[in-house]
Amino acid sequence: MENTVQNDCRAVFLDRDGTIIKDKGFLADKRDVEFYSFTLRALKLLQQRFKLFIVTNQSGVAKGIINIEDVETVNSYITARLSENDIRIDDVYYCPHKNEDLCNCKKPGIYFFELAVKNHGVIAEASFVIGDHPSDILFARNAGATGIFLLTGHGRSHLKEIIRHKEAGSKIIICRDLYSASLKILKSL
Repeated sequence: MENTVQNDCRAVFLDRDGTIIKDKGFLADKRDVEFYSFTLRALKLLQQRFKLFIVTNQSGVAKGIINIEDVETVNSYITARLSENDIRIDDVYYCPHKNEDLCNCKKPGIYFFELAVKNHGVIAEASFVIGDHPSDILFARNAGATGIFLLTGHGRSHLKEIIRHKEAGSKIIICRDLYSASLKILKSL
């Protein structure tokens, strides 16, 4: 039986680096953006049934490695390239703080998730979070969404930690990449 939640209330929250683009550290130049070969196919599948959001921690700003303009330029470039391929990102959220700042917007905090609920009508339990860091999975859990952990980006280096979370009872889906995650999500509907 198909879930009766309206498509416009479902969302997928995507980490940026290591999920939709290759993780090359703190990006200051849009020329360094490299999409995975499967990104466009995956996002086209997902947008048929979900609103799409990018949520990214960019602590390089607080560390003085990059600046806000760099982050916004890279984010604008990413959304423009996706738009050229008929992929709509409903919103892009980024946290410029480092862990020590104890802000409420850095994943796994759910400030940006709450903004999407307020501004876009997202329903948490009908939504997914996809990323390659434990903070993405904790973000999903804290928001009441389903977390999907990817082995791209930094995923393989965090896999043992994710497996320990699973063994402790956390519901976590592990996928090879964004494309396999998109297929898994659509199959679950």
